[in-house]
Amino acid sequence: MPELPEVEVTRRSFAHAIENATVQAVRLGKPLRWPLGCDPDRLPGRRVRSVGRRGKYLLLQFDQGVLLVHLGMSGSLRFAPVLPAAGAHDHFDLVTTQGTLRLHDPRRFGAVVYVDSLADPVAHKLLGRLGPEPLSDAFDVTGFQARLKRHQSAIKSVLLAGEAVVGVGNIYASEALFLAGIRPTVAAARLSRTRVARLHAAIVKVLGQAVELGGSTLRDFSSASGQAGYFQLQTMVYGRAGLPCHVCASPVRLIKQGQRSTFYCATCQKP
Repeated sequence: MPELPEVEVTRRSFAHAIENATVQAVRLGKPLRWPLGCDPDRLPGRRVRSVGRRGKYLLLQFDQGVLLVHLGMSGSLRFAPVLPAAGAHDHFDLVTTQGTLRLHDPRRFGAVVYVDSLADPVAHKLLGRLGPEPLSDAFDVTGFQARLKRHQSAIKSVLLAGEAVVGVGNIYASEALFLAGIRPTVAAARLSRTRVARLHAAIVKVLGQAVELGGSTLRDFSSASGQAGYFQLQTMVYGRAGLPCHVCASPVRLIKQGQRSTFYCATCQKP
């Protein structure tokens, strides 16, 4: 599943190229998770002002209205002056004067939703409960600790839920907890201020590195310009079950938390 770094890498790979483009046509393929929310014939003539991001949603801001794009479990975007004819798994084309933006999604868990503004109830339903952005000034240690204190669940599960901080998906939660020296099974509310501060710094560092390395390509992720990511080549624990820890040489362990795989070092990460 594309996580926050992959979505941010995708955004950066086409945001400048599509800026100020005028929509010429919209093509819809098979239905996605949610309907578009408007007649596609309303969009031609709109101008793309900017491409932002909130959590794992891309926000295409038009001169009138906003398009919310979510990549789901297996989605990816492509943007190019000319694209080949749409295939069976190509479900949305936004044709503009500067190229075509295409959503490719074999499993169709992605979404493209139009709203008149981010104050729209539909936008609020999708974005309103998301936690602070981890790569912004809104993500501070004091607020992070206060949100963690509300939860007796395991810290790994709380990170994935997205309320304490948005976008720390499975790969990056395992990596950040390792860097912070925190066992993924520890109750979030039990973490001291010192440990929360270490985790806060680790989240910022890990996600920042992932963005700089183009995200993680575990199966078929690539940016809108077709570039694969390389973060997976330097993970400390994720995907390394049974292999020696890079720090202490103890075998990396694998457990399941909420049906998700969690990797950790029992020696380096303290309960």
